[in-house]
Amino acid sequence: MHTPQAINKQIYRLALPNIISNFSIPLLGAVDTALMGRLESEHYLGAVGIGGVIFSFIYWGFGFLRMATTGLTAQAFGENDTPECGRLLLRAAGIGLMGSLFLVIFQWQLADMSFLLINTSPEVEHLARAYFHIRIYAAPATLCLHALHGVFLGLQNAHYPMLLTIVVNLVNIVLNLVFVQMLGMKVEGVAFATVIAQYVGVLLAILLFFRRYRGILRGWNIREVLLLSKLKRFLSISGDIFIRTCCLVFSHAYFTAKSAALSDTFLAINTILLQYINLLSYAIDGFAFAAESLVGRYKGAQDLRNLKQTTRLIFLWAFLFAGVILLILACFGERLLYVFTDQMSLVEQAEVYLIWVIIAPVINVAAYIWDGIFLGATASRGLRNSVIVSTLLYFSAIYLLTPFGNHGLWGALTLLLVARGVSLTALAPKYLFR
Repeated sequence: MHTPQAINKQIYRLALPNIISNFSIPLLGAVDTALMGRLESEHYLGAVGIGGVIFSFIYWGFGFLRMATTGLTAQAFGENDTPECGRLLLRAAGIGLMGSLFLVIFQWQLADMSFLLINTSPEVEHLARAYFHIRIYAAPATLCLHALHGVFLGLQNAHYPMLLTIVVNLVNIVLNLVFVQMLGMKVEGVAFATVIAQYVGVLLAILLFFRRYRGILRGWNIREVLLLSKLKRFLSISGDIFIRTCCLVFSHAYFTAKSAALSDTFLAINTILLQYINLLSYAIDGFAFAAESLVGRYKGAQDLRNLKQTTRLIFLWAFLFAGVILLILACFGERLLYVFTDQMSLVEQAEVYLIWVIIAPVINVAAYIWDGIFLGATASRGLRNSVIVSTLLYFSAIYLLTPFGNHGLWGALTLLLVARGVSLTALAPKYLFR
């Protein structure tokens, strides 16, 4: 059994790079917003925002390519089955390429469906469609990056995903500045920058893979990659993760829709406050990604003692980290509102609901960390069942708390996270520790 000190070192080694890379993600959105927000019409900003939402939904849907691959690769690594790690990469990349081919071929139908669901002005829709039909060609690179990220994390390497995320975002930002500010392009420039950055990222990922891990692809053959039992397991886990992700995406989208139904002011307030929640999830996900890697490794090695020890220590560090974030928000949360808006009336109204954001770190951390642990153990059925039950409670709460207005909405969203954390805690003995 590893000592707590040894496991702590592994947690630091995996969590810190993931936290750093996660915090580089919001920077790209901030630059896109700043560039479009300084053009002559607000329609450009709206178009990039709408386009970003559509692609977030699409790529969240394919998130199983990273999540399932991380857990399965980590388990193969724990079993010292390195050839299976290589076959998992080929399976995930193959499914990603087929999925991206589907997205490119049916891009017009996808666009029509998306804009049917999103009600916007004709001017914004025209620009958002231009953005969509350029950025869609990044799909092969983006989905292959999902697979490569999953394999790297499964092989206990968090530094390569950190490097890739930072490089892709920096290339994207530089190209944004070149295309928009220097060449005078608008939404097309932002879209082209994203496409090029994604292909730079996947090429770098392939180079890094062959530099360090080329040995795991030796001796592979197509028959073993397409082995029915292995494909069935991968697709079964991916299907559970897909259902889980759809529930979460729909829940958050409904929160935004109900905010808009209250008023434009409440939509603006909740959009700002959700930035805090997003930043929190980026921070805690560093520990969740570490959990995926380590739990999968010990699950594969059938090392139950180290799996339990790792679970306890990751929860300890995540709660301590969340406590620090809570103190920062309690002390500086009101001042941080001015980062997102300079409208005094909006800040004053947002302060009324800031309490939900302040308590979020310690409330949400259990759901985030259990997610990583269940994914590492590929206990996808328990993860799926937990989210389905929690989502039903969430929609029931929204219905019951409607008389309380925006506080009711935040109460329902908080209940969603509490329910996920409690239900996964209850399911852990059955799915993880036997």
